[in-house]
Amino acid sequence: MLSRIAVVVVAAYIAAQMVADIASLKIGVIAGQAVDMGTFIYPVTFTLRDLVHKSLGKRNAQVLIVAAAVINLVMTLYLMWSAAVPSALNASGAAEFSVVFAPLWRIVIASILAELISELIDTEIYHLFVSRITIRFQWLRVLVSNSVSVPIDSLVFVLLAFSPIVFLGAPFVESWAVTWGIFVFNLLLKYGVTLVSMPLIYLTPDRDWER
Repeated sequence: MLSRIAVVVVAAYIAAQMVADIASLKIGVIAGQAVDMGTFIYPVTFTLRDLVHKSLGKRNAQVLIVAAAVINLVMTLYLMWSAAVPSALNASGAAEFSVVFAPLWRIVIASILAELISELIDTEIYHLFVSRITIRFQWLRVLVSNSVSVPIDSLVFVLLAFSPIVFLGAPFVESWAVTWGIFVFNLLLKYGVTLVSMPLIYLTPDRDWER
């Protein structure tokens, strides 16, 4: 039977994934660098994923990751369809809704693929750590798994979303120098958020030794 905290963590993981993907449609400028605005909340999902793994086991964590990717894709398709439906006469905010939620496919696909690949890798690293190295130092298992998965997430996302390569439409940038600058900035930002969210792993008692 799922504990209350496990239910909350699963809900928080799905919610954070969805909010991050919606926010990723906005490309902001922070400290002079382009950054998708989902970057500020998405790294928390790595620690939440570790918490799901800790509470419910590896297989359930993998199922949750794939389910989240499917949910985000369905959400994107539904928002795109909603934006394309003709608006009622004199409906307020209709034009703004269509502008915001008619998604940029390059950003959306890059975001979902980066999430799927990096989170599945995070699962494997976390499982390897607790099964082959030690079940002690919960903060360290999070740090180790996230230190591998966060750079992979940033690399996949930035290469698909911001590289000069033509992919699902015209590229957002025209030089690799700009692309790598975005990668470094995104990586540092995501890693910083990861460090802040790392204490979440202590929300539940440790039961990894049972798995």
